[in-house]
Amino acid sequence: MHYLLIYELAHDYLERRGAFRTDHLKLAWSTEGLIAGGALSDPVDRAVLLFEGESPAAAERFANADPYVRNGLVTHWEVRPWTTVVGKLAASPVRPA
Repeated sequence: MHYLLIYELAHDYLERRGAFRTDHLKLAWSTEGLIAGGALSDPVDRAVLLFEGESPAAAERFANADPYVRNGLVTHWEVRPWTTVVGKLAASPVRPA
């Protein structure tokens, strides 16, 4: 199953992230089940991280430990199950008949 961790970013995220970026990236690269992640651009107001696992627990643990969250660069976060049905990484592939 896939899960999306969706961050809403503070208005000054770009200006403040430098102080916490190394620790954020260390956590991200060491988190099992994290497939990909990054900020959305134009505007930089949200970030999305894709997790794979049996439950949303890894995504929730990540958010609770993330220096961006702990230091107010993320104003709100949520984890949503994502039913992926097409593509190389689809967790529940559905092919046409």
